[in-house]
Amino acid sequence: MSREPSEIRTSRMAALSRLPAFFALEGKRAIVAGGTQAAVWKAELLSAAGAHVDVFAPAAAAEMRALSAAPPVGAVSLHERAWTQRDFASVAIAVADCADNDEAAAFAAAARAAGVPVNVIDRPGFCDFAFGAIVNRSPLVVGISTDGAAPVLGQAIRAKIEALIPKGFARWADAARAWRPRVQALALPFRGRRHFWEKFADRAAASPDKSPTEADLEALLVPSGAPQGGSVVLVGAGPGDPELLTLRAVRALQSADVILFDNLVSAEVLDFARREAKKMLVGKTGYAPSCRQDDINALMVSLAKAGRRVVRLKGGDPMIFGRADEEIAACRKAGIAVEVVPGVTAAQGAASRLLVSLTRRVEARRVQYITGHDRGGKLPDDIDWASLADPAVTTVVYMPRKTLPDLVAKAAAAGLDPATPAVAVARATRADERVISGPIAALPSRLAAESPAGPILVMIGRVFADYAESDANAIRASGADEISRQMNSKGGLRR
Repeated sequence: MSREPSEIRTSRMAALSRLPAFFALEGKRAIVAGGTQAAVWKAELLSAAGAHVDVFAPAAAAEMRALSAAPPVGAVSLHERAWTQRDFASVAIAVADCADNDEAAAFAAAARAAGVPVNVIDRPGFCDFAFGAIVNRSPLVVGISTDGAAPVLGQAIRAKIEALIPKGFARWADAARAWRPRVQALALPFRGRRHFWEKFADRAAASPDKSPTEADLEALLVPSGAPQGGSVVLVGAGPGDPELLTLRAVRALQSADVILFDNLVSAEVLDFARREAKKMLVGKTGYAPSCRQDDINALMVSLAKAGRRVVRLKGGDPMIFGRADEEIAACRKAGIAVEVVPGVTAAQGAASRLLVSLTRRVEARRVQYITGHDRGGKLPDDIDWASLADPAVTTVVYMPRKTLPDLVAKAAAAGLDPATPAVAVARATRADERVISGPIAALPSRLAAESPAGPILVMIGRVFADYAESDANAIRASGADEISRQMNSKGGLRR
């Protein structure tokens, strides 16, 4: 069964309580009504943005007088009188700290009559715009708004972002502004310009406290061997939780032109992609219509040959049962540059949620990953059964939903203890993750009875004793005859 790759339309923007916007105020006129401490802070912000600020305050605080004497950037002129309608002429923005709603209504009406956007401090009903918490790495500026619902939360988020963005980024942002005309003058194609700025961002992130120099610009302009045409990046999306994405994976998603993604990739992971990227579902579904691998390879190569930066997004890690070798080979045969961004494997993600070390000392000497089905959907006939039966190994079985009864039967015939602890994990690391545990002999029937949705991972080994200990002890205590009876009645083992 096969199906054609299908494009997934980017969802519409969710409702915004406020539209984030940044006013260009350098050299423009702003007015502030009021001489309070709150008014001082707003006048300082406007001056820092380069505005010439006229403050109207019959009784100004000492801090306002100090600001007028030494403003950050734009001049702050203090007028010790009340504002009038004439004061709104040629004004770009107006702010007031009002004593009551009547005063606020009058100020807002005067500003709007003059076509001036207005903010009345702490009175949102009279505001055309709001001030948010600010992270200042100018010309890199981050604004945070909670629409007045939780200003303290906004401040807390600002503190987190402050810690994440080195102050040195301000110098790199300044350099970007200075270098942009020179880069534009090179008349590079779109892909070439994007590649330059991607390298710029990587260099800034690697040396945020270094002042960029002409040598940096020259180094960035030297061709690095990266193609100016298309390319392919195989990216591991992890098992489902978007917070398990690597930083490199996020960068790849945010620079992609086209994303070819599997069924196992969660919608939350796709949210990290840039909105302009085309997103195409090319997933494979066990025992259901799926895109043929040859078709996926051909689509990936054709898009890259057309100059697109293609991200092939796969659940877990692309190098673990992800057919990465076939896709890499297709790219190499076509002369397409290809790279791999590893991801957190489903096994790693599941073990982390269970708080189980897959290589717990004394109990496990090694870990092995095996697939639960071959190309035809049946249990592979070349599994090393003796290795699977080794009590000192932790075995992770990928995609065994249909074949687990046969797998358990053959492993038991090779010496696997039917009481070996095991867990089946469905939709590992996601909010609706399901865990079914017990001795390996009973797991197939339990999994069939509960039939959880989503991809299944089965992990077998002594390291999971905490999850299956009570059932395992019950089977050991019941004796061999009872073991056979349970396994046959539950469909766990078939001899």
